[in-house]
Amino acid sequence: MHLLLRNVLAMVRTVLAGRVCRGVAQVAAMVLLAFAMSVPAHAQTHAPLALTAETIRVNPWEAITLKADPTYRLTAQDMLGRLNEFEQPTRRGGSLGIHKGAMWLHIPVVAPQASDTPWVVDVGYASLRADIYLAKGGTIVRQLSDDASTSQLASRTPAMAFEMEPGQPYDLLLRIQATGPLILPITIGTMPGQLHHALRDQMLQGLLNGLAFFLLAYSLIQWVTQRERLFAFYALVVIGSAGFSLQFFGIGAQFLWPDNPWMARHGGVAAGLTALAGSFLFLGHALSDSRHPTRYTRTMRWGAAVTGALCVAMMLGWVSVPIAIAFMSVVGPLPSILSVPAALARVRQKDAIGATLLVAWVAYGVAAGVMVCLVQGWVPANFWTMHSFQFGATIDMLLFLRVMGLRARAIRVEAQEARRDSDIMRRLAHSDPLTGLSNRRGLQRELNAALEWCTADRLVAVYLIDLDGFKPINDRYGHDVGDDLLVAVGHRLQANVRQHVDVVARLGGDEFIIMAHGLDTPQQAEDIGMALLAAFDTAFELGPLQIDVGLTVGYALAPLDAQDAQSLVRLADSAMYAGKKDGKRTLRRTRGINDRAGEEAAA
Repeated sequence: MHLLLRNVLAMVRTVLAGRVCRGVAQVAAMVLLAFAMSVPAHAQTHAPLALTAETIRVNPWEAITLKADPTYRLTAQDMLGRLNEFEQPTRRGGSLGIHKGAMWLHIPVVAPQASDTPWVVDVGYASLRADIYLAKGGTIVRQLSDDASTSQLASRTPAMAFEMEPGQPYDLLLRIQATGPLILPITIGTMPGQLHHALRDQMLQGLLNGLAFFLLAYSLIQWVTQRERLFAFYALVVIGSAGFSLQFFGIGAQFLWPDNPWMARHGGVAAGLTALAGSFLFLGHALSDSRHPTRYTRTMRWGAAVTGALCVAMMLGWVSVPIAIAFMSVVGPLPSILSVPAALARVRQKDAIGATLLVAWVAYGVAAGVMVCLVQGWVPANFWTMHSFQFGATIDMLLFLRVMGLRARAIRVEAQEARRDSDIMRRLAHSDPLTGLSNRRGLQRELNAALEWCTADRLVAVYLIDLDGFKPINDRYGHDVGDDLLVAVGHRLQANVRQHVDVVARLGGDEFIIMAHGLDTPQQAEDIGMALLAAFDTAFELGPLQIDVGLTVGYALAPLDAQDAQSLVRLADSAMYAGKKDGKRTLRRTRGINDRAGEEAAA
């Protein structure tokens, strides 16, 4: 505009000089000059950014001017002829928000003194395309672009090294193009200073991505060994979050998939969708009862299915990347929002899983909020804002790891309770509710197992026992005393058999049965029976009562008398009734066919 007005001014002065006096021409010239000064310029003239020996690393945004290129066709040489059209940026924090088209940045620089090392201009954001040009006197002397990348450094972000003659002004032109936001944390500094900063950031990325790798390995190992789906869902979250960070910070393009345009365009979005699908599944499984699926569980599964389908469609080219980004931006908060009621319900139940997830969502919400502000250009692009989402995702993963631990412990407790309930039911099914001894079913199981191993030198004895004088006591003192007496009888019988070897059972009423196995001789079986009779010579003390009861015992031996449980019990029962007829408090054995045949053969 200044140039145009100067030309108009010269023309007017020429015309006026030929027709009017020179004084009038001077007046008209002054008026036009005043008008020219009143017209706002597109860009104010900035002094070049001085790079001195003390300039280790500097943020050049105070000297940057901008010009948009919606056609994508303007070249660096075109821009050098239009430097007067560059405008002041509305924000100087290093983030310009989302813009369509290419954006050109102009940085005038000068080095008053010679430098021992090259200078380096670095655009510290990997998810964009940056062409960098250095010009002197309107001529490009160095460039970093797809057509000429000889000045490109082995860096995870676009960077170019360059040298300048002392005292000579230069122009740095940057052509920026991105499918997403224009986040531009640009720095200029000496080669050692820039390398020192790059190594520090590389170390941070190594630590955070190494942590993600070990969390992934741990979750996969736990999934394979325990077959718990929660660990597989957690692995999806870790893979997605780590993949997004690798793409966002340029680690993947630098080391894992260099010169891969498809990954550069699709990798970060695919990783984000993977993490989103994993979040649906992880939270839905962690906050629901897998035995009773609810509407919340089904909703979370549908969310994961739709997200996964969109991710596959984008990778196959059926859905564009911008649509996938828009979907991820809108649906991203849904797993947390849908899970808040379930988490609050867990908190009310004093379940640590709910409280842990709420803390994780606060950290994630803060990180996501900072990221949104960075994308929109509302906060400056610095170390903390650039890494906020990565820090938030790392905290999220660690808290999710605690959720897995709590969930695994809850599953173990549920399994233990189920086993305990099963044991209780089994004991109830095989034990007498009054005395706690085995019942007929429990004895039958133990007896059948013992008979499988019985031989002539490993005898099994079955003792059928009836209390002598129990009915009068029950009638005189009542059933409560009778029940207490039966419990005491059971304890005394257990105290006079081999512990953890012989089985004492109550058949019902005042009838008991004992199974002893692994006996060497018939005499050993008789000795056990006599010891039982002797044990009941002492009266029972039930509170103030002294109650005296005796035993009548009948028994049979396997395999001498019989070889099956039913026959043994029948023979022992017959021997016990024979003892009752002979005066009670006796020990009798009814010999079976096998034993009598053996005796006859011996005779």
